[in-house]
Formats: sequence, structure tokens, C-alpha cells
Amino acid sequence: MSKLVKSFIELRKNGLYCLPGDFYIDPWKPVKNALITHAHADHSRWGNKFYLAHKDSIPFMKHRLGSDIHTEAALYNKPIFINGVKCTFHPAGHVIGSAMISLEWKGFKVLVSGDYKIEDDGFTIPCEIVKSDVFISESTFGLPVFQWEQQKTVFQEIENWWTKNMNEKVHSVLYAYSLGKAQRLLAGINLSLGDVWVHPAIAKINECIEKTPWKKSDVITLDRDSKPEKAALIIAPPAVNESNWLNKLKPFETAMASGWMTFNGAKRRISVDRGFVISDHADWKGLNYAVESTAAEKVFLTHGYSSIFAKWLRDKGYDAFELDTLFEGEHLDADDTANNF
Repeated sequence: MSKLVKSFIELRKNGLYCLPGDFYIDPWKPVKNALITHAHADHSRWGNKFYLAHKDSIPFMKHRLGSDIHTEAALYNKPIFINGVKCTFHPAGHVIGSAMISLEWKGFKVLVSGDYKIEDDGFTIPCEIVKSDVFISESTFGLPVFQWEQQKTVFQEIENWWTKNMNEKVHSVLYAYSLGKAQRLLAGINLSLGDVWVHPAIAKINECIEKTPWKKSDVITLDRDSKPEKAALIIAPPAVNESNWLNKLKPFETAMASGWMTFNGAKRRISVDRGFVISDHADWKGLNYAVESTAAEKVFLTHGYSSIFAKWLRDKGYDAFELDTLFEGEHLDADDTANNF
């Protein structure tokens, strides 16, 4: 057991626990009361008795965890008091409904980041970082090598690749996580260039979007019995790579949209023709910006390169520590697969 903030927040076998509130944040294992930062599988897990999440996360959670889960909806910047703890959900900019959760008790504030992105993608509500005494932050891309280009530059690269492939009469298969990245691409790419199809897993997520205020893109679902007649852009989850579903689409080129495409070795490992560097997580500059913006006296880091980033912050004078987790954050074999969505 690790006491992060005496009598307030500690790390237990089931995850991050708030003592006076008697609830967990993104618990690893089933608990009674769970506050959820967003709907991705490593943060929103099956088996909790009660879920509190932002209202726009709930349709995705019910799609993946079951329509019968017991949920309560939070709104951004509208405090909810739980056993005297002031709990406020702030936009995290990661995916639809994602939140940083601020916990305040006896005048002391802890900010739990979940996953977040600093760049305003024009689709999700932009990240809102608030002051806190303690900041518990992800550090998935916590190395200086991770420096994101503006998304409009990446979208142009994707459009150029797609256009080239259309001229060569081959399909453009673009891998993207079913919740978040796929919708961001559909919102940012110029879809008028040609035909756009999506894997059924992504189509199901797009159907969930109809239950939120967000606009769903008008695209065609590519099921087992259908095939584009002419060269198209096809967005699919990474899990379909080298599958029978994919093989029926030949001829095609493949690409992956991920922050991990920074490394050439990652592109080779998953056997794609192209890599486009775009992520729904903060890059190196974004992580540092977030830490500075909170003005926190103490920083705990989880996921990814947490030990390296913690050392960097300590060298800069921060009181920073690595925090254990069962998960490693976004990776090329993430759980956003054709089977789960």
C-alpha cells in the first residue's frame, strides 16, 4: 500500500483509492464505487458496482461493458460531492467524454489526469488543466523524441498518400484505434477526396456517437459481404492487420496512425507500409506544459516512460515520483480491437 497523500489518496491492490470519498479512480479490478476518466478499456473496466463518468463517456462504456452497468453522469466543471470530497470533471481532450478529475478535500487538491492531449483537435472539447497541490499524470510518451506535428500537417500527409493510392488503383487501409483516433481522422481528413469505408468495429463506435452531441461522419461500413468497387480509404482497428478480413481487399497499402510511428522499428514490427505520427496523448512538450500549468508541489507519473520523466522533473526541481500501474498506456497492441469494439 502506498500513501500518496496522507489520509486522502493511496494506491491499493485495486488501484487509486480516495479514503474519505470511499471510491476508486479508474480501478484495475472490480470495486464498489468507480470514477472513470474515459471509456478506453485500460481505464474503464468491467465488474464495478457503480460508475461515475462524464455523460459522453457513458454510451461507449455501455457498448463495451454492457447496457446494464449502473452509471451516473457527470458534467464538465460541475462539482459532485461524495462523502465531503469535491469531485470535478474537467475536459482532457483525449477522446469524447474524457476527463481529468479534480478531487478537493479540506482545502487540498489532487488532479488525476487519466489520458490527455494538449492540442485542440477541433473535435473533442480541448484539455483544461487546473491548479492542484498534487498532480497524478500519465506519461505514455514521456521522452524528448516524442514531438508532435500540428495535426493539419499529418492530415495533409494522409490525404497525399490516399490520393497516390487512388491514382494507382489500390485501397488505402489506415489503422486507428476504434474509439478516439478513428473519429479524429474522420473529422480532420478531407473525405470529399474519394470513397471512405470503416470497419464494423469503428461503425459501432460511430453509432454510439449518435447518443452524444457530437457529429457522426457519413461513411460506409465495410462488413464481410461488402467490398469497395474502386480504390477507397478504409479505416480499421490495428487488430485486423494480416487478417482474412483484410486479405479480401487486395490490392492495398497499409498505414498506422499513432504516436509510436515516431520509431521506424514500430512500423516494421506491425508490417505496415506507412506510418503517420499522430496521437491522442500529450507529447513531451505537452506533458511538461501540463505539469507546469498545475503548479503542483508533488507529481506522480504513471504509464509509459514514467521513471525517465520523473527523473527529468526531479532534475528540474520538482518533487516527482513513478507510480505503479497494471497498464502501459497506448501501445500498438492496444485493447481497442475488432473483437472489443
